[in-house]
Amino acid sequence: MQTISKKDIPEELTVTIEKLSNLGLGIAKIDGYVIFIEGACPGDTARIRIGKKNKNYAFAKVLEVIKPSDHRTTPFCPMQKICGACQLQFIDYDYQLELKKEIVIDTMHSICGNDNIEVRDVIPSPQTKEYRHKIQYPVSETKDSKRILAGYYRQNSHEIVNIKYCPVQPAYCDEIIEFIRRKASECKVSGYTEKIHTGDLRHIVIRTSQYNNKSLVILVMNSKKLLDKYKLLAEKIFTELENIAGVGINYNDNKTNLILGEKTEILFGDDYIEEKLCDKIFKIGAKTFFQVNPSSADNIFKYIKEYIHKNYKSPVILDAYAGITAFGISLADIAQKVVSVEEVKESVSLAKEIAKENGLANLEINHMDAGKFFEQEVQNGRRYDITILDPPRKGCSRESLDYALKLTKSDIIYVSCNPATLARDLKYLMEKGCKAEFIQPFDMFPHTYHIENVAILHIGN
Repeated sequence: MQTISKKDIPEELTVTIEKLSNLGLGIAKIDGYVIFIEGACPGDTARIRIGKKNKNYAFAKVLEVIKPSDHRTTPFCPMQKICGACQLQFIDYDYQLELKKEIVIDTMHSICGNDNIEVRDVIPSPQTKEYRHKIQYPVSETKDSKRILAGYYRQNSHEIVNIKYCPVQPAYCDEIIEFIRRKASECKVSGYTEKIHTGDLRHIVIRTSQYNNKSLVILVMNSKKLLDKYKLLAEKIFTELENIAGVGINYNDNKTNLILGEKTEILFGDDYIEEKLCDKIFKIGAKTFFQVNPSSADNIFKYIKEYIHKNYKSPVILDAYAGITAFGISLADIAQKVVSVEEVKESVSLAKEIAKENGLANLEINHMDAGKFFEQEVQNGRRYDITILDPPRKGCSRESLDYALKLTKSDIIYVSCNPATLARDLKYLMEKGCKAEFIQPFDMFPHTYHIENVAILHIGN
């Protein structure tokens, strides 16, 4: 029972960090009052300064680590405390994996209300450096010198940290970004000023291949049309840098936090890069959803394939929210038939190209909203041995989950990057009679609090 109110919490105090929250903040308690602490590791004894207070909890920052946790380590990136991208880099990697498992268990308990779901040990990322193969840097410029700034946002702000070196992405991405900084000024392309919605270059988006080191570079411009200076900058990137697969312009002049606008125009080279997973070559476009960590993604695909191969003989599989149908294409050689559905046209077009190049006659690819497709399939009476759900971070609607139950004979395999929405959806499916066999976490995002999960659910009908 709470015995202390927020007005009784001093501005500075010494606490011991008990655990980690699902957003990567250390947690300490004073007589039941919860304090979320940025930059704290479980086991630390630290002097902290209280910031915003609420009725039942407060936020704080570490002023001094008096006694460090045995798991605290020196970050390998000098910008870790400033940049908001790698929240857990000061914690040793093996302990990060333990903490992420605890996050999944705690989330299942608090949201799903079920302590009986087996959460397995986290499968680590094969790479903990240079693993991130999708880069999205916001761009601005200095007020007086007009020098281009590009990097990640400082924690809890929209202030850009000008990143010259990022050890969690391939080194040549740093070279591409630095080249664009210099050449943008030469081409009279200005950086974007968010507060007054002026300037040219809003974001730099790079999709880069672990398979062949090729990169697709997209310049997001605050414009509706192509200007000569944009084309000149794109041409310099394509002709003066090595291993550039293609360069394009995305037009986004809306006052929005969305990075990409509706229209993308490839000016030089290809509109995709290639990546290899499960011995298949995939094509990834500017707007294509694809995991940022190919090595860890390969682990997930192989894990699901092995599970299905061990438990089924020539199943009929539904691949929903399919993106470029990566699951469907990877599983086609152990399935009687695979049917996929995806609403992004670009992803569907790339998936059809890949399927054709691989000669996959047992793969049916549908361009449609998943919910509408589910409804259509129920009306048509078609059912599947296995349904793979890989929805966006917001999870599935209840209507979609109801349809998945009607369409599936045996197993639902739910792939999620958000433990909270996974827990919510598992709770609903279990209330409808499903049994959650287990959850297998994978570390897709080393040094962050994010965790990817594969949940296996069995339908009892």
